[in-house]
Amino acid sequence: MSNSVFIPIAKPYLGEEEAQATHKPILSGWVTQGPEVAAFEQEFAAMTGAAHACAVGNCTHALHLALLAVGVQPGDEVITVSHSFIATANAVRYCGAKPVFVDIQSETFNMDPALIERVITDRTRAILCVHQVGMPADLQAILSIARKHELPVVEDAACATGSEIFWNGNWEKIGKPRGDVACFSFHPRKVVTTGDGGMLTTNDSRLDQQFRLLRQHGMSVPDTVRHNSNQVIFESYDVPGYNFRMTDLQAAVGRVQLTRLPYILERRRALAARYHQLLADIPGVVLPFEPQWARSNWQSYVIRLPEGCDQRQVMQSMLDDGIATRRGVMCAHREPAYPSGTWSCGIEPQECNCQKGSCARLRQSELAQDRAIVIPLYVQMNEVDQERVAAALRKACGLSQRGE
Repeated sequence: MSNSVFIPIAKPYLGEEEAQATHKPILSGWVTQGPEVAAFEQEFAAMTGAAHACAVGNCTHALHLALLAVGVQPGDEVITVSHSFIATANAVRYCGAKPVFVDIQSETFNMDPALIERVITDRTRAILCVHQVGMPADLQAILSIARKHELPVVEDAACATGSEIFWNGNWEKIGKPRGDVACFSFHPRKVVTTGDGGMLTTNDSRLDQQFRLLRQHGMSVPDTVRHNSNQVIFESYDVPGYNFRMTDLQAAVGRVQLTRLPYILERRRALAARYHQLLADIPGVVLPFEPQWARSNWQSYVIRLPEGCDQRQVMQSMLDDGIATRRGVMCAHREPAYPSGTWSCGIEPQECNCQKGSCARLRQSELAQDRAIVIPLYVQMNEVDQERVAAALRKACGLSQRGE
């Protein structure tokens, strides 16, 4: 490995302010879901423009609750993409439903709306779209189809905090619900982090009430209400729920992170623009595409390698030069956890010619996994770091194409 300072794939942007923010809940004695969580929810709702925001332990919790709340039950089907972190498909299976995978658009790595209608059946209960690596999906087209078939839409916005879409003549944040629910992640690789955590946003008060009931064991009266009451209250548990709560320590960090968000977005967009310049002349490299109606938060910067380049070889060469990368986003249908029968591409199993690790209907998804790589992008990067990344990528592609 190079003797130069190692460049990681990502770094959380945290500092003394976040550390200081945790003092208050620690000293208050209320460290689980409490006043800091409530304040974080209000501030996140205001940032996105949503009527309601409900905090949970992580985005997988959020996706699970969203699907349950919109009515997904055992035996149902949910249309989504295989080309996403496995939590997207897992949340469908947690509900006892089957994910039906459609392919992605090669330019944006997002669900191809043109492929949705052909897989809708009488078992379809929802559409779960993903704003992949922070790039907004084509919600206008997806929602048009969903409304035609009276299907709820859940947005997997795990990576999309701060991303924007041009809607009805205005730039609006992802999370101002255009479908039914949007789900966010605060994992350390995300633009806003609380160490881990998640959030659901919605304009539907009925759905928000469902989230709040199910995230806390189905408890009829939250412990915060009982704690602040001057009368004895006995709670009941009328439905099976979950322990999906966020802590006040996490929420305190999240509140500081939201104040940093404008700078974080400005910085990440500037870094992405510079990558566009630095990498534009590398033969065969395909740079990320941002539609005119979208503004990515650039949670990740994903490039496609030139034809003939070996993905693993390119990544190893860059690692040898002290630069971390990641392969293109995974495909759930290629994983051992998803054997035949646990998912569908919209063709009956006896008629589908899909082989293990390959599906003709998911060709663009597979190509994205096999030929794309994620290169470092984080707020603390400087010009020299980016120049090193560009030089190492140029070198690696040259070596791979020569077979060295």
